[in-house]
Amino acid sequence: MSQNNMNMNDDLLVKYLVGETDADENAAVENWLKADEKNLNNYNGFKKIWEDSLLIAAENKTINEDAAWKRLQNRIHQKDVPVITLKKSSIHWLRIVASILLISTLGWFGYSYFENKSANTLIQVYATNTTLNDTLPDGTTVTLNKNSSLSYTSTFMGSTRPVTLKGEAFFNVSPDKTKPFIITINDVTVQVVGTSFNVKNKNGKTIVAVETGIVKVSKNKDQVELRHGEKVIIADQKSELVKSISKGRLYNYYRNKELVCDETPLQELVEALNEIYNVNIIIKNPSLKEKTLTTVFKDQSLDQVLEVIQETFRIKIERKNNQILLE
Repeated sequence: MSQNNMNMNDDLLVKYLVGETDADENAAVENWLKADEKNLNNYNGFKKIWEDSLLIAAENKTINEDAAWKRLQNRIHQKDVPVITLKKSSIHWLRIVASILLISTLGWFGYSYFENKSANTLIQVYATNTTLNDTLPDGTTVTLNKNSSLSYTSTFMGSTRPVTLKGEAFFNVSPDKTKPFIITINDVTVQVVGTSFNVKNKNGKTIVAVETGIVKVSKNKDQVELRHGEKVIIADQKSELVKSISKGRLYNYYRNKELVCDETPLQELVEALNEIYNVNIIIKNPSLKEKTLTTVFKDQSLDQVLEVIQETFRIKIERKNNQILLE
């Protein structure tokens, strides 16, 4: 070394490079760097050579101390790089540090890779012939109706909590104002913070019905905001969002075997019964379709429900050719 750094110990300089010096040693090296601009230039040149050598080793994914050291020596002897001669003890010490740094670096990359891979794992949940309950990573609970599916990542790492739904599901979303919960079902998007609601896509239309909280539903550029007791019906082939008041909670049946009618039109009740009991009920008299019913059916048979309908509206019920006719 030059006269300006004759008092600088090589081992101390290497320790400073890798951050192993104490307060007194830090002060000694920093005073030496400030003493002469050549000292600072030599140190910066050596530091860059060392960092480049580590980078090359990391990219090759191979921990080879001798090869790393040869790369360092070759770079030092290039004409355009300041030369720093190290003692034999410094060389041995530096090789040990190189090995530790490389192992730590590769270990961190390995951990990050597998951690991110785990975080991005796509989970798909299917309900086939029966309903299925699931709890998502954020604590949100979901009840899937039969023949429905839900997909989401194993952890919601981004700024939102996205899921994709096919069929029908009831969501009780865990509140988080900083991270909206977003459901995609075909080309309809449902966004909430913390609320409970039902989403269904069947027979060419999507229906979103809200029990608690506020839900934003959008398709293309159109959007509506739903609150307790409101619903929206969206035809698959149309962008119009038709908002209305829910007349009861007919969607609850697959969750708790309960049909809640609150001035519910008979046509809506019949549609629900056809789906629940897998039958074909037809209202022959058009004037009956808008007749309303207020009652609760709790885990009752189809015959029991039909009996209530018959007594309420004083109508005739006939079974014919796999059809149930109301007239």
